[in-house]
Amino acid sequence: MTPDLLHLLRSVDTPTVCNAIEVAQGKRGFNAFTRGTMLCSAPEDPAVVGYAVTAKIQAIDPPTEAPDVIKARRMAYYKAMAEAPKPGVAVIEDTDFPDAIGAFWGEVNTTIHKGFGLSGTLTNGVMRDLGDMCDGYPVIAGSIGPSHGFVHVTELGTPVTIFDLTVNQGDLVHADRHGAVVIPPAVVDHLEAAIQKMQDTEQLVLGPAREPDFDFAKFEAAWAAFEKART
Repeated sequence: MTPDLLHLLRSVDTPTVCNAIEVAQGKRGFNAFTRGTMLCSAPEDPAVVGYAVTAKIQAIDPPTEAPDVIKARRMAYYKAMAEAPKPGVAVIEDTDFPDAIGAFWGEVNTTIHKGFGLSGTLTNGVMRDLGDMCDGYPVIAGSIGPSHGFVHVTELGTPVTIFDLTVNQGDLVHADRHGAVVIPPAVVDHLEAAIQKMQDTEQLVLGPAREPDFDFAKFEAAWAAFEKART
């Protein structure tokens, strides 16, 4: 991913990327995206873009492993986040979902992860401390709640599932208030051109629709041009 592509991806929303992937693939049917409604701590911030650093947590029940094992895994988790390729995205599955209660993401962890150089978090779990979370570090989460419960890390670097989207360590993720997608490696080199083509195609309808003399005849002509140009 070039710096120019990274800048472009951060400037567009996730629906744009989802559509552009289909343009790059030359067909409909791309399905590596989240399902359902997610919440974003900073909906007006740029999109979260980066390579997934994955982990699993749980919080309803206390850990059954020895305290030194739990502590060692948590330190290994933070080390993995600190040393992950950048740009990185923390992608964390709460295995208590859909009954997650432990807010791993609040003022402390957003500040730590931003300090490590990560771009943001994608999780099916809980966030809290709204208003006090670290500026410039968006969290796209499954819910909001007040407690951390017995939250602890259970796995590192394994595949995770976030709202029916499977994310593997190192996957390229794009996420915002709409949810998230995993960008297929095969389209990365074509994505910039695909985004431009998609935006140009949409203007075939949007341009005329914004004119004061827009009517059905103009719509019909614009839509025919749009249909011919789109994937």
